[in-house]
Amino acid sequence: MREPQSPPPRGRQLYVPRGRAAHGPYALRVDPRYAGWDYSALRVLDLGPGGTHRFAAGDSEWIVLPLSGGCTVRVEGDGEDAVFELLGRISVFGGVTDFAYVPRDAHAQIASGAGGRFALAGARCERRLPARYGPAPEVPLEARGSGTCAREVRGFAAADAFACDRLIAVEVLTPGGNWSSYPPHKHDEHLPGEETRLEEIYYFEIEHGGAGYQRVSPSRPGGADVLAEVRTGDAVLVPDGWHGPSIAPPGHAMYYLNVMAGPGDEREWRIRFHPDHLTEAYR
Repeated sequence: MREPQSPPPRGRQLYVPRGRAAHGPYALRVDPRYAGWDYSALRVLDLGPGGTHRFAAGDSEWIVLPLSGGCTVRVEGDGEDAVFELLGRISVFGGVTDFAYVPRDAHAQIASGAGGRFALAGARCERRLPARYGPAPEVPLEARGSGTCAREVRGFAAADAFACDRLIAVEVLTPGGNWSSYPPHKHDEHLPGEETRLEEIYYFEIEHGGAGYQRVSPSRPGGADVLAEVRTGDAVLVPDGWHGPSIAPPGHAMYYLNVMAGPGDEREWRIRFHPDHLTEAYR
């Protein structure tokens, strides 16, 4: 049975403050219907000690990613019965985590003895891949940029790091006072070898509270245009446009989870930088 989708907002709202897209057990639930697009999805689930949650994957593939705490993920479907123990982490600021891949047309249960917060990064897809475990030591780490634009990229489900059908997902940790997602870049056109079309969700957490800033500027007349003060639990939807910078407040590291998917025949992340911001040291 297909799970009911969250209701669409009144008009397209690209900045999603904490609580606006809460639905059922989820503190955040952005599915394609809510976002007004075709593929990318994100849910954030809070479980108390001893809590459990079951969900149907439906026509989407999912990665269960601990934001805080650990859990057990059981996956059933198409003759498959797999159990993954995720050690998790204290918080997103405490390093990388292990994760579990849940294929489309499966049923899954998340159970947490001590409780925690868990992201479900998803994408509508066609192929059914096997359920799998993603070990934390195998997550690629990239030091990107320099100076006040330095940040850490954790490519746990980057296109060249972990096999999915359409889903691409990475984490970015930006030190307090720094800019990331800079220079502004876009991926809203299909230009073979140069740019891929991907819908993107940013989910934010700010260390010790506070607020950062996220900019999305139009790449076409009437395109996405956002300047948002973002706090823990907020999200920004990027259907098109130049996105960046993401600005961390001084003294407070900024974390964001990027979830992307699109219609291309190849699963790849190809971007174009904004020509007015091309500074090699910042990429």
